[in-house]
Amino acid sequence: MPIPITMPALSPTMTEGNLTKWLKAEGDTIKPGDVIAEIETDKATMEVEAVDEGTLGKILVAEGSESVAVNTVIAVLLAEGEDKKALASYAAGPKTASAAPAKAPAPAAPRPTAQSAPPAVARPTASAAPPVAPASDGRVIASPLAKRMAAQAGVDIGALKGSGPHGRIVKADIDAAVGKGGAPAMSSAARGPAPAAQPSAGATRIPHTNMRKVIARRLTEAKQTIPHIYLTIDCEIDELLKLRKQLNAKAEAAKADYKLSVNDFVIRAAALALRKVPGANVSWTDDAVLQHNAVDISIAVAVPGGLITPIVKNADQKGLAAISREMKDLAARAKDGKLKPEEFQGGTFSISNLGMYGIRQFEAVINPPQAAILAVGAGEERAVVKQGALAIATVMSVTLSSDHRVVDGALAAEWLQAFKGYVSDPLTMLL
Repeated sequence: MPIPITMPALSPTMTEGNLTKWLKAEGDTIKPGDVIAEIETDKATMEVEAVDEGTLGKILVAEGSESVAVNTVIAVLLAEGEDKKALASYAAGPKTASAAPAKAPAPAAPRPTAQSAPPAVARPTASAAPPVAPASDGRVIASPLAKRMAAQAGVDIGALKGSGPHGRIVKADIDAAVGKGGAPAMSSAARGPAPAAQPSAGATRIPHTNMRKVIARRLTEAKQTIPHIYLTIDCEIDELLKLRKQLNAKAEAAKADYKLSVNDFVIRAAALALRKVPGANVSWTDDAVLQHNAVDISIAVAVPGGLITPIVKNADQKGLAAISREMKDLAARAKDGKLKPEEFQGGTFSISNLGMYGIRQFEAVINPPQAAILAVGAGEERAVVKQGALAIATVMSVTLSSDHRVVDGALAAEWLQAFKGYVSDPLTMLL
């Protein structure tokens, strides 16, 4: 029997993807390990490798197709000895995985990864995404068509129980809800604003990438559901800059493979402060506060089309040189799209540093499910009062955004005091 190839779910937030390019044509022989297509997910563009062998019998979804729902059959492999007569059941075009021939063997790559081991190996070409899992944070998983139908019918899609794979809400669920006449109504707030006006003359329309869509959704969700509190503190960093210069001079003389940045000191100080004030190294859940044992620092890195947060794991257990080497490697591979999912998935605390752009102070949005993010501004010379007299010092302002449900004002202030202590007296970071 033909082997269906389906649109995979390659991240927890992915409900649809764009089939950007076919790398094999109908009639081509496919071997395990062959890269057969490129799919743009909510996180990246992924190369998908085959694990089964056969002949690419029919392509059901053309390259360049957008918003292809997860589990849609996008192509069919013919096993050895089969001819195109076996493709008769696919003549009508794309189907969902559940509509595949009943006696068909296990699907070829790519296949959904929601609750079963993935048979395909996806190689990241932008920034890989983690395997999908059912949403546990209240998000609704539904097909694009179901979402559109629910919006048009005024149905509260969040109140429905999906009949699709892994509880996914599909067209049939919306039809059933409307047909019963008792479909839960959507409030005017839930329906959202009216469609935007057409662009003005001369405007250029730039379609959203999946990464940009996810960033927009997550940031909106974070601001709407997390009670943010912001605390700012000024840190004098003259001693830090002096120590950095000395350590870099020694590293250069020894021909070491690192060069310390101010950000390396910030990461080290934040990690030590989290170890000293563990109450800030937490996450909120409806049932309990999660106290993290590991201190894994996510660092915001700008990449083409969006933002990604590679993680320095166990940062409190690493020295400045190790952090510097690791951060240089992570940032370079993030911009080249070569990070592994486990290198940017997770983290217990985030840092966003815009000091290199001359930004004096800003407030960052929390990256859920984390409970805090530190926004780091530029170090600049300012007038300060020391022992009753004016003096000049290099001052860096940092702002902690925290989830008030678990990191309230007093706890956030305690953490900032610990952070400032390490930054102002950087020798304590070397102990």
